[in-house]
Amino acid sequence: MVSERVEAPASGGRIAGTLRSVSISTKRGDDGTTGLLHGGRVRKDSARIEINGAIDEAQAALGLARAEVRGSRLDDELAGLERGLWVVMAEVATAPRDRRRLVAGATLVTGEMVDGLDRRVHELEVSEAMPAGFVVPGQSRTSAALDLARTIVRRAERRAVALRIGEGSQVVPYLNRLSDLCWLLARSAEQEHLTARGGRVLTPRAKA
Repeated sequence: MVSERVEAPASGGRIAGTLRSVSISTKRGDDGTTGLLHGGRVRKDSARIEINGAIDEAQAALGLARAEVRGSRLDDELAGLERGLWVVMAEVATAPRDRRRLVAGATLVTGEMVDGLDRRVHELEVSEAMPAGFVVPGQSRTSAALDLARTIVRRAERRAVALRIGEGSQVVPYLNRLSDLCWLLARSAEQEHLTARGGRVLTPRAKA
């Protein structure tokens, strides 16, 4: 049994609520299947579940990066990106016959969400000098976690391209922009970059 917080907004931007006991072990997946958002079950090794598994990993990697920068603007930004991935997972976990039941911005990725990532990518590109060419990951714990998230997002994107989620779906563009943003945020979190050719590029500046 685990405790679940029933969340409700409170003053000062904090979240207040009560705790109740719930069980996360339903045993319904013992047959190797899992449920979709609006009904139906698929095998746990199905394409949709593979995509969501990768997105789940990416979300955890973003959380690892966030744990390194608690209380900062980057902390807030990464939390927002993690929440955005819940929307992506909801859309992916919906069978084609139920796409009409998706809610824009809540369970359906929108063009506005993609545009938001585009704007942030542009902000970083014009405000900070970024290294040209390939960079060796690992200059800091934060940047390493962001690079890990980037590569996992890329894997989710590849799987999503293969699945062809639905007509007009913004899942692939969203994942594409998110991977770009993760790279930029990783570089922004570094004070120097180790290049693939063996050099070091010093870039002292304020962290994003």
